[in-house]
Amino acid sequence: MSERYGVTTLDELAMPAIPGQARWHTVRRTLGVSAFGVNAWTATADGGQIIGEHEEASGEAHEELYIVVTGHATFTLDGEEVAAPAGTLVHVADPAVKRGAVGEEGTTIIVVGAKPGEAFTPSTWERASEALQFWPNEDWDGAIEVLERHLSETPEQAGTHYNLACAHARAASSSKAASITRSASSTPCRASGATCCGCRPSASALASARSPSSRLTAGCSIG
Repeated sequence: MSERYGVTTLDELAMPAIPGQARWHTVRRTLGVSAFGVNAWTATADGGQIIGEHEEASGEAHEELYIVVTGHATFTLDGEEVAAPAGTLVHVADPAVKRGAVGEEGTTIIVVGAKPGEAFTPSTWERASEALQFWPNEDWDGAIEVLERHLSETPEQAGTHYNLACAHARAASSSKAASITRSASSTPCRASGATCCGCRPSASALASARSPSSRLTAGCSIG
């Protein structure tokens, strides 16, 4: 790595695995890409969700390009299934298109995108998802520190409220978790993706956060 260019591999950028989730490769953040969003995701099981079903019109309004690097994926675009073996490019120019993808274990998809005509800014989801690295090792103090910092910057983000409640619940701070969950329940969700773990969490949703498979809220795929 230098200030002028960077060279790495997707394996080197892989975040720790979380049961039931695609593995995230932190491309944009690690390389310091600032002109556009770019990240990658790998299926950890056959038939696993790689790109959570979502549309961009109500969120970041990104134009997106999906590149299937390895394996075999199946995209669903406004209800139409599209086979996507390695080497396939899927361009979604219209942010209103509902899109998602599943794939066989080991399938990796790179996602590139930004809002046409505007300078790129990282999504609130990607910044909050820095806490994801603490989930596998159950370092709840680390996750709470990241999420509280993000919440102080963007208090309107319901997903961050909920994920912070998840972390406090896993850390056995049930009273703190309940308080944050009440805040999340009254905050409009601004996540662009449909893979969030509950924008208006119920008591049962909070209880499920104690499970090792609890997941961080995901917005759009590119960050």
